[in-house]
Amino acid sequence: MKATIIPVTAFAQNCSLIWCENTMKGCLVDPGGDMDVLLNAVEKEGITLEKILCTHGHLDHVGAVAELSKKANLPIEGPHTGDKFWIDDLAKQAQQFGFPQSESFTPTRWLNDGDQVTFGNVTLEVLHCPGHTPGHVVFFNKDTRVAIVGDVLFQGSIGRTDFPKGNHADLINAIKTKLFPLGDDVVFIPGHGPLSTIGEERKSNPFLQG
Repeated sequence: MKATIIPVTAFAQNCSLIWCENTMKGCLVDPGGDMDVLLNAVEKEGITLEKILCTHGHLDHVGAVAELSKKANLPIEGPHTGDKFWIDDLAKQAQQFGFPQSESFTPTRWLNDGDQVTFGNVTLEVLHCPGHTPGHVVFFNKDTRVAIVGDVLFQGSIGRTDFPKGNHADLINAIKTKLFPLGDDVVFIPGHGPLSTIGEERKSNPFLQG
């Protein structure tokens, strides 16, 4: 699996373009906006999109999902049903934050802990990691030891839990019981900011000590 990060929206959200090197089939994870920028990146890499993946239902992560799905005729996988209320409320989120109009959508497939997602010859493991939002999921590729963690974990920080249905205890539990066991060598792509490793955050992240 190869990956490139495309920052989108005023929130500089890391949309991940990931693909199978053998088949050149891939998907966009969390296309939050700037659809033309995303499609240009797909064309530049010569990738055939198979689907859209969503870690959670916040606007900066899914704002372009409905439009992209319709335009490119792509199925949508994720997040977990716990985030349905966020997705149903996308129009209000867009208005609140001054974003372009955004349509709600119903995923082709809601995801659960232990599910698998495939594109080309690549398989991603699905981990349900609530706390930032109740339906947040993480995607992990065992072969490349890469995880796409959305807003669960960041370099030196963790996801906010002051949004509706956020839960700090759930978030810390998800990080320690779902992400830490993946291994210290695992590189993760967060929803914002630079990449890091599980080991580095286990060792030095001030929110995860003790």
